[in-house]
Amino acid sequence: MSVSLSIATYFIIWWLTLFMVLPFGVKTQQEDGDIVPGSVESAPAVPHILKKALITSIIAGIIFAVVYSVYTYNLISVDDIPFLPKFDEAN
Repeated sequence: MSVSLSIATYFIIWWLTLFMVLPFGVKTQQEDGDIVPGSVESAPAVPHILKKALITSIIAGIIFAVVYSVYTYNLISVDDIPFLPKFDEAN
């Protein structure tokens, strides 16, 4: 796996993981009882963005390590996927 492919893969995994981590532990302003004028009641009271970015980086690093290992050591090939047609070298 080249460096540019590794960076692109990690970047995609990081963003997907961020969108999965963002909702964890969110307490809305309405639940907190302190609504800032001019904002919606469902806005987060304290978003904890840096904490979530750190958690995202750790989880994305673990997922990337698995993806990198599968790609580098050919642990899963295209022929191992059951719903794809088999590729014969004779064709």
